Amino acid sequence: MDPGGGPGEGGTWVRGMKANLCQTQIRPDLRSWILTLICLHTSTRLSAACVFQVFNDPIHGHMEMHPLLIRIIDTPQFQRLRRIKQLGGAYFVFPGASHNRFEHSLGVAHLAGKLVRALDQRQGDLHIDDRDVLCVQIAGLCHDLGHGPFSHMFDGKFIPKARPGFTWKHEKASVEMFDHLVADNDLQPVMKEHGLKLPEDLDFIKELMDPKDPMSAWPYRGRLENKSFLYEIVSNKRNCIDVDKWDYFARDCYHLGIKNNFDHGRCLMFARVCEVDGQKQICFRDKEVEDLYDMFYTRICLHRRAYQHKAANIVETMITEAFWKADGHIEFEGSGGQKFKLSDTIKDMEAYTKVTDDVFEKILNSSSDELKDSREILQDVVCRRIYKCIGQAQPTQPTTVKASWEADLARRDPQDVVLNPEDFIIDVINLDYGMKEENPIDRVRFYSKDDPDKGFQIPQNQVFGFLPEKFTKELIRVYCKKLDSESLKAAKDNFKRWCEDPDNRMFQVICMLQCSNAIVTIWKTVTKPEKRSAIL
Repeated sequence: MDPGGGPGEGGTWVRGMKANLCQTQIRPDLRSWILTLICLHTSTRLSAACVFQVFNDPIHGHMEMHPLLIRIIDTPQFQRLRRIKQLGGAYFVFPGASHNRFEHSLGVAHLAGKLVRALDQRQGDLHIDDRDVLCVQIAGLCHDLGHGPFSHMFDGKFIPKARPGFTWKHEKASVEMFDHLVADNDLQPVMKEHGLKLPEDLDFIKELMDPKDPMSAWPYRGRLENKSFLYEIVSNKRNCIDVDKWDYFARDCYHLGIKNNFDHGRCLMFARVCEVDGQKQICFRDKEVEDLYDMFYTRICLHRRAYQHKAANIVETMITEAFWKADGHIEFEGSGGQKFKLSDTIKDMEAYTKVTDDVFEKILNSSSDELKDSREILQDVVCRRIYKCIGQAQPTQPTTVKASWEADLARRDPQDVVLNPEDFIIDVINLDYGMKEENPIDRVRFYSKDDPDKGFQIPQNQVFGFLPEKFTKELIRVYCKKLDSESLKAAKDNFKRWCEDPDNRMFQVICMLQCSNAIVTIWKTVTKPEKRSAIL
């Protein structure tokens, strides 16, 4: 940014005046006096408006933040992210996973600025201006404002349970919270001081935070189609390669103690804009294709080892159950003094600003009889009395949990152990490379050293390395709420018989039963009722 004024304005004027004075035939003492007046005239804006702040980050080192970003950071709506765990229930399993949405958001803003500036320096004909850079950074900074307690647990588990059939996602809430942040802190005049054009740039920022399907006709108002590549930096709906993932891969691996094999710095160096099918897209050098496969493999490894960890998942399920039981008994004050229950705070951003991971402690430390059931569940979480995973199955085709499954599992119990349908929890886990069953690299375009302006696709058969046959996998996990050894043994036996039952038409299923010192694997096919098992 140009110091001394908004993007491309005051700083350019100051430098121009100084250059003209140095070339003008004028007495040195008079020149010095005029330069002093110019500096005095702009000193207030230089000191107050255009001083960058530096954050020392364990992932990216020293990160410089534009003063407008600082004004956004220093608001209650953004500071709220300090109290929302990045990985939700995983912190109960991985003791290092204590990081929050706050530092991730700073990292995304930092990487967004680095990428857009790198593209500008590499290709001046893209006509990226300072407004573009600032808007992209603000979008990166604010893209997660809408997350609720324990991050994805809130919109992925709690809201669907508390408000069945209600479609809501945190990206939508991020846009609404951003509007609330700007209005509540009167930031529009500050944005104008820094050279943003309103409402055009506000629309652009919100479009960057939650972009639409790139396959449709040009749907945006913030920028024309000649700057389509800017919509691929923060949240890339085309192929899922964006700075949001670059930051959380590096940050989550660091805090989880898992090695990160993907180098986003190298990827940034080889990013370039090419025209593909009449639209400008961010492309990468052809030699980087295997590194991008590593990126998506890193994603699925993180899901398998951490994000979808069986203990972390059931902890979030238990917290969800506690929040659901408490939903009608805790309130948050919103706009106009109106009271909202937990699941309704998403309708009012003033109330939602007060909803963080602190809800857990609020329930845990309560003395209300109405919160007794919720409090006991959270006490079980704290004391590690969590429901046990008795096995998991991998179907060969997509499936959904059926209400009858719990009853099927329960009615197989022996006479001396009583198991009820409500004693079982069935969870369906989806693992993929970011685009369900599709290979995400099929949507990436590459350029060659000899022709850096032409984007092309690299087919799968031209990639050296071991690629998966399928890019998505589904697991069905079964948990038992009863923790005594007799009930757990009976539940495992029931699960084994359930998987072997010819009437259980899940086609080919691999069932892994967690026994005391081994994993029993059972292959079953409906068309071939005979089975075989092996101790692994």
